[in-house]
Amino acid sequence: MKVCDTIGNIPYQAIEKKHIIAGVERRKDTPATARNFLKALNGLFNWAIEQGLLENNPTVGVKRPPLKNKDGFPAWTEEDVEKYYHKWHHGTHERVWIDVLLYTGLRRGDAVRIGWKDVKDNIIHLKTEKSKFQTDVFLPILPELAKTPEAGPIGDKTFICSKINQKFTKESFGNTFRDACNAAGIKKSAHGLRKLAATRAANSGATVSQLKAIFGWTEDQMASLYTKSADRKRLALEAIKKLQKS
Repeated sequence: MKVCDTIGNIPYQAIEKKHIIAGVERRKDTPATARNFLKALNGLFNWAIEQGLLENNPTVGVKRPPLKNKDGFPAWTEEDVEKYYHKWHHGTHERVWIDVLLYTGLRRGDAVRIGWKDVKDNIIHLKTEKSKFQTDVFLPILPELAKTPEAGPIGDKTFICSKINQKFTKESFGNTFRDACNAAGIKKSAHGLRKLAATRAANSGATVSQLKAIFGWTEDQMASLYTKSADRKRLALEAIKKLQKS
């Protein structure tokens, strides 16, 4: 449902809080869409106030519906990776796609941009898209990843390419990769692989600072989630041993 199609011709002053609540309610089955709807209108009405077209923002106080999955995109498991590998072997585009994502931990918008042009002394260097190309990330090419571009197929300038050797946009790649996942019986996305990569790094003892350097995070909060989870796992494994009879 497009907002412009339904209320695009209604004056700002005619839209009340009850109308916003009704719009959120109509989208409640897809909470992310409802939240985006509310966010977009909040920005619109703030602009209208700045322009002197409106005095109060009717979105203020409207509750955002909770996400069905509070953790966002579901993380991949090691079993998911093995299942994907069983379907897509070395020498397929699909294998290149997953290995670039998994062994770099990059977001899809960055993953579709990198290639041999970005590699020097076996280290990938790029500025991340989400930081508006202000944050540098340096990623050594791990042995597992090195095998994949050699087996190919890869693009002329990027490791990840389409079946007709064209560069992907992040949106088209996300959709195509999801199709490859579905074909392997995995109902997950590219972003979930980034979560697995972070989990692997944290479980191997990576610190908050190291995770920030790898994944391009500028705040400690996200990295801390993974290190705390890894610490809990290690503590649990150590603690359970104490339950054994001496």
